[in-house]
Amino acid sequence: MMVKNVKMLYLIIFFHNLIPAYVIERLFWEQRGMTVLMVVLCEIIYAVSIVIFELPTGVFADKFGRKKLLVFGAVLSMFEFIILLFAYHFWTFALVVILAGISSACTSGALNALLYDSLVTVNKQRSFEKIVGRMNSLDFIGAMIAALSGSVLAKYLGFEFNYIVSAASMFLALIFTIQLKEPPKNNQQEKKENKQAAFMVYVGKSLSFYNTNPKLVSIITHAMAIGACITYLDEFWQLYLDEIGFSVLFFGIFSACISLARIPGNLLAAYLLTYFKAESIILFILGITTVCFFMTAIFPGSVGLIMIIIVFLASGVIDPVVTGYLHHQGSSEIRATIESIQSLIESVITFTVGIGFGIISTSISIVSGFIFLGAFSFLFFFFFLKRIQGFVKD
Repeated sequence: MMVKNVKMLYLIIFFHNLIPAYVIERLFWEQRGMTVLMVVLCEIIYAVSIVIFELPTGVFADKFGRKKLLVFGAVLSMFEFIILLFAYHFWTFALVVILAGISSACTSGALNALLYDSLVTVNKQRSFEKIVGRMNSLDFIGAMIAALSGSVLAKYLGFEFNYIVSAASMFLALIFTIQLKEPPKNNQQEKKENKQAAFMVYVGKSLSFYNTNPKLVSIITHAMAIGACITYLDEFWQLYLDEIGFSVLFFGIFSACISLARIPGNLLAAYLLTYFKAESIILFILGITTVCFFMTAIFPGSVGLIMIIIVFLASGVIDPVVTGYLHHQGSSEIRATIESIQSLIESVITFTVGIGFGIISTSISIVSGFIFLGAFSFLFFFFFLKRIQGFVKD
């Protein structure tokens, strides 16, 4: 079962990210009348959707099984791209991001929980970071293939064709999701108790878990600050390239470079943890993102593009390190719920960053928005440095 689940998860991740629509997404949205501020509003709606649905879906996954949530999320992901083909108004795009938020909430806790518990059944949980790194690498390989083909498809077959291909890829991801097997509970009594437990029991246990692990909370919060900044870099690098004069044909090549840059960090994360503590890795990456965001804004052009690639190169380490740190300390009965709370923290931070970034980018420019991201990264770098010093004294 464990081997089959890992193989299926590899295929799911690959096809879930073989999405040529992403390479021209911002241009497609702009073509359909969506301004930068409207896009940021959609990002906020997306974050709010996650806030609303994260805990319920996490508890549902822990209570009734992770596979059910993953299948439901895969169905929603497929319909996102179908609806976008007919989207011409803000509220249609808003509906899509709400579905995306629910899909993300269904997946965020359940996927890693299913993976970790599958590994536990054969006592291979120490391979978790390595497998997460490989999954993320397949994520970026799929994205890279989509990027290289997506810009050409968009150029010669139109933007809409990319969305048709993307919907087909999501359908394949759904088929493989259906093939997953639910890892067994440790015993029947635990399974019975989980089904009888009330919603707030799961939430209470999860909050207690975080309350007794302040170091974990600090690491997650600062890692998610990096993730929030990367979210807006990921969403708006296309407009950055367009603003500094690059053709849409270059977008696919650059998107492929971004995906390729993320792979080494994911593959090396487990290796780095044998030499460095998680908090040291997070602090170092916060420093890199701070410098690179400022450089991207100060030197728009080839230097700025190199800085963007460096940001993605460094950020690749984050997910395996933080996710592994979380799951090694969590228990199976609340595994999906505690990761859902982690996602809630990220959504709140993303919401905060989005307001400032959206206002500055709309009123001034995307380049100015990157200065804001640099300042935000520096703020968290400073506070995390002070926090680490506090841990050392303790």
